[in-house]
Amino acid sequence: MAERRQRLDALLLACRSLWHAQPFRELRPAWCETWPALTDELLALPDATVVALNDDCEAALAYLARHLQELAELPALTSISPRPVSPLGTQGARWAWEVPGRKQGQIEAFAAACQPSGASLLDWCGGKGHLGRRLALEWRLPVHTLEIDPVLCAEGSKLAGKLPIEQHFWQRDALSVTDWPQTGQHAVALHACGELHRRLITQGCAAGVRHFDMAPCCYYRGVEQVYQPLAGTGPLSLTRDDTRLAVTETVTASPRLARQRDREMAWKLGFDLFRREVSGSAYRSFKPVPAAWFRSSFVEFLQQMARREGLSPEVAGRLAGRLEGQGWQRQREVMRLSIVRHAFRRALEVWLVLDLAAYLENSGYTVELGTFCQRRLTPRNLLISARRV
Repeated sequence: MAERRQRLDALLLACRSLWHAQPFRELRPAWCETWPALTDELLALPDATVVALNDDCEAALAYLARHLQELAELPALTSISPRPVSPLGTQGARWAWEVPGRKQGQIEAFAAACQPSGASLLDWCGGKGHLGRRLALEWRLPVHTLEIDPVLCAEGSKLAGKLPIEQHFWQRDALSVTDWPQTGQHAVALHACGELHRRLITQGCAAGVRHFDMAPCCYYRGVEQVYQPLAGTGPLSLTRDDTRLAVTETVTASPRLARQRDREMAWKLGFDLFRREVSGSAYRSFKPVPAAWFRSSFVEFLQQMARREGLSPEVAGRLAGRLEGQGWQRQREVMRLSIVRHAFRRALEVWLVLDLAAYLENSGYTVELGTFCQRRLTPRNLLISARRV
């Protein structure tokens, strides 16, 4: 695991100009001058191919490797095998009240990929305790669900009361709690975001947790500017935006949502061109845009954005016709140039997970990595399983 981390570290560092650049913010990333043939080929791709490559890291890497031979090693470094699974008991059908189908599938897959340690369970940032309830029913072990929201604690307690299980809810802030985790527990966490999963690992190791099973998510949360590796710094440094890139992969959107996403991007890019043109400034990050603004015409959208940013809505209205077309052209280019950046999403996520795994190994745990479900169920399908040696 340490050797894989070092090799991945070196390769990502060598390719940093490719994945660190953000075509949405830059009219042309610097790498376009270094690889003009690749740039021209990307910009000429048909729409269907663009969608497919943006949605599939492996296919995007294979495509790029024709121009960049150094990427040939990356698929092997980022390949994570499925975890062995144990069939779940049929009695589990009673646990899933109020759980959406996709979430239910994720919990079932996570539970099947974990093994009981015989210790009481800590369901970290557990919400209504769906995961803890499923494991308590399967393993017949007591569960402590830690959750900051009192409403979710109350609702989860009611759901647990319908089953012959022992599940206790504790209203706690996971980022400041000091009495959890506790020595000898088996800590589980399904999609605890950013600092929440890092806190579980560091605090759990210090407390003497016996066993961890966790699927990290949203690595950028809690990162102010630069990610601070748990297992020690090296030559590679990730910004907050870099860690966000690792989780931009999603399950394929419906055609309606895809059209909505494309229009929102095109309109934002049209406004960005307007702001650059009238103010002479480079790209600036967008404040959240009200969804209702995208349901009007582009002219109205542009004028509303101009008012909010202290620019002239009258000038925006006169330029709207040209800017809408330019925004759509920019959207087309951004989607094609972003294939390069998106090809590294899984590599960055694996790098981040290997950092967590290395910290656990350094703390005396035997660590295994695996996937607990197919990507179509959730792209955040990496499972870290660690046992105290």
